[in-house]
Amino acid sequence: MKLSQRALNRATLDRQLLLRRVNLSVLEAVEHLAGLQAQAPVPPYYALWTRLHGFRPENLAKLLLDREVARLVLMRGTVHLVTSADALAWRPLVQPVLDRGLKTNARHAALVAGLDHGAVAVEARALLAQRPHTSGQLAAALAQRWPDRSGRALTHLVRCLLPLVQIPPRGVWGRAGQPTYQVAESWLAGTSAVSSLDQLVRRYLKAFGPATIADAQAWSGLTKLDEVIERMDLRTYLDEAGRTLYDLPESTLPGEDVPAPPRLLAPFEQPILSYADRTRVISDEHRKRVISQNGIVKGTVLAGGYVQGYWEVETARERATFVLTPFERLPKRDAAALESAGRRLLKWAEPAAEHDVRLKPA
Repeated sequence: MKLSQRALNRATLDRQLLLRRVNLSVLEAVEHLAGLQAQAPVPPYYALWTRLHGFRPENLAKLLLDREVARLVLMRGTVHLVTSADALAWRPLVQPVLDRGLKTNARHAALVAGLDHGAVAVEARALLAQRPHTSGQLAAALAQRWPDRSGRALTHLVRCLLPLVQIPPRGVWGRAGQPTYQVAESWLAGTSAVSSLDQLVRRYLKAFGPATIADAQAWSGLTKLDEVIERMDLRTYLDEAGRTLYDLPESTLPGEDVPAPPRLLAPFEQPILSYADRTRVISDEHRKRVISQNGIVKGTVLAGGYVQGYWEVETARERATFVLTPFERLPKRDAAALESAGRRLLKWAEPAAEHDVRLKPA
């Protein structure tokens, strides 16, 4: 069966809870979405606001404080917010991604070459067993043991070798805090779950399918997933280019004529980052305007199911302004809906400020 681009778009929005707001708990949503991109502390809150009925910042903050969700380096070697169970289960599976990064990182690879990585990991575990450490504290302590090496490079090495969680207050809404690390098994409740690449692929397809092998590899950063996917019992489709798309047998697809209401997507949104071919949600031309050269991903707007612009919140004194920059002229109904969504977002995110909404000309 061949899926049109529109059918693939609607399937993606459906899996990502973007066709309609849903009544899930925050923990259920984070699990369903296979985690949220979290290089910056705030974007996961916006991502959940746009998906869940009645979401409040404290709903996620409490899960972080109660250690039911965690922020750590996972897929693609980037920081994700996932459930504690997924943190423990998935971190060993993506170790090859981090091992590869140790050899290719332009800033640190040469500075840690020739070191006994096992000895560095043992030393870091001993330090963290005493108390959590910030990046600076960990760098200074490790540099005392290896004075001829860069402390920053040693810290990067440890982040790749050990499953380090960024503990609160980092990531807690309304609270500032530099990254402070603790080993996942020590910080998180429960024991390490046993998982497999097959299970990881299933979770990806549940949240992002139907998808190609290249898509699954782009999301995870792993290679050779063809060997995993081809042994699994999966449903297959073809996209318009004739590429094979894989999906879970039990998953259903919405009709391609299902309406896709205008939506605000958070900065660093997963649908924009989790495919090799991202044209199911954003054109290649528009992607260049959304993702900067240093990897910053702007908050975006969906109209007709596709990214058609980006948004920002500007704050000055007691005023917060939602600024919408469309890539082309929006239909009046979509523009009005997005402006209304912008006001609701300001009321939610900046309740104490005066609010304004500005739509820039295309």
